[in-house]
Amino acid sequence: MEATCLVVLLRLCVQILCLPAYLLWYLGIWDPLCKKLFPYCMAVASLIYNKLVYEKKKEMFSNLKDFSSPTGALTLLEIGTGPGTNFQFYPVGCKIICTDVNPNFQKFIDKSLAKNPHLQVERCLVAPAEDLHQVPAASVDVVVSTLVLCSVKSQEQVMKEILRVLRPGGAYFFLEHVAGAPSSWSLFWQQIYDPIWKCLFDGCTMTRETWKNLEKAGFSELKLRHIYAPLILNFIKPHITGYAVK
Repeated sequence: MEATCLVVLLRLCVQILCLPAYLLWYLGIWDPLCKKLFPYCMAVASLIYNKLVYEKKKEMFSNLKDFSSPTGALTLLEIGTGPGTNFQFYPVGCKIICTDVNPNFQKFIDKSLAKNPHLQVERCLVAPAEDLHQVPAASVDVVVSTLVLCSVKSQEQVMKEILRVLRPGGAYFFLEHVAGAPSSWSLFWQQIYDPIWKCLFDGCTMTRETWKNLEKAGFSELKLRHIYAPLILNFIKPHITGYAVK
């Protein structure tokens, strides 16, 4: 009870300090402003993040080729492509379909694609992860998301779409930040900062237990690990990484 009261008190203090941001949100100014500024912020933040978790991503993507189609080709759909900082980890000749709900990321995606000519771009779609109807069923070998499930409206619906677009035997690769362990300092601070974090960072939620939705999604095989990413801020260190096979 004491811990809960302390969380509520500290959360209130943070919200008071961030009152101008809440006021802009209430007036309907913050959301369109965030949609325009967020890609610029992510372009910088993603470069820093990639340097810090480079080895984690390299390890995670090391077996992408294992899920190539019988012809040897690999078609990959990335959900929430953002500025395209994952492109460097994809194998030569990989055909990619980029999707993001925010169209303002497109120029950053184009820049990243120009730096990674080893990839073949099929198309770039503006679409939420919950509705990928523009992608035919069972048409891709691999689906990827990194730091995306924290901000989607329905993880359950995203899982259904991933399973729909994957061919039988295809795989979903993920690296997502999640809620800290019960009674941990990470979770304590996540609970305090979560409301303002969600407001400032385009719907990003820190306290989601994403692994639970992966476990019950219906994949035939799930390789999932809980890790602490080597990041500066302790409360965003809890991550899950791995892949799930349809």
